[in-house]
Amino acid sequence: MKFFVDTADIDDIRELAETGLLDGVTTNPSLIHKSGRDFFEVVAEICKIVPGPVSAEVVATAHDEMMREADILRKIASNIAVKVPLTIDGLKTCKKLTEDGTMVNVTLCFTANQALLAAKAGASFISPFVGRHDDIGFDGMQIIEEIRTIYDNYDFKTEILVASVRHPIHVLQSALIGADVMTAPPAVIRQLFKHPLTDRGLEGFLADWQKTGQKIA
Repeated sequence: MKFFVDTADIDDIRELAETGLLDGVTTNPSLIHKSGRDFFEVVAEICKIVPGPVSAEVVATAHDEMMREADILRKIASNIAVKVPLTIDGLKTCKKLTEDGTMVNVTLCFTANQALLAAKAGASFISPFVGRHDDIGFDGMQIIEEIRTIYDNYDFKTEILVASVRHPIHVLQSALIGADVMTAPPAVIRQLFKHPLTDRGLEGFLADWQKTGQKIA
């Protein structure tokens, strides 16, 4: 499963990229706003750090305006994936862009039926929001299972990009189901490293090594 990070924080992106775990980045208007920096400057810098897909979202809601904005976004770098909402106009834009060879991430997906529409429109990625589903009392991972089954039934090439990931269990469940990609905040990705037995084991090894009085030099 590919790992994307959901942030516009350059320091976090650079640190995670150095681990070799990072396959791409997702951003949105809220994350850009949180960074406090110029939109184009931030996205261009991210694209230089991460060679994989970097999602940059349109803010227009009408097809013609989406296309105008998408044309600007995809000129930032060759690894830009234009992010569009799962609306009729968004899917019109998706179809047009994919016909031109542009990567498209269709976002704000909350049902398997919506994911089916996005695949038929030629989306490169579909972003179902599992955490937001959980927030209102539904099982977000059930949507991932349904999408996986539908896409496999018809051999759709659209990649399932699990979004709104809130904790490591979402990552584990996504991998077990067979999702193609997950995107999570830096804090969630860092939690994947953590286990008390790992920490305890390392402490023991270091304590024993110190007792030997030796050095690796």
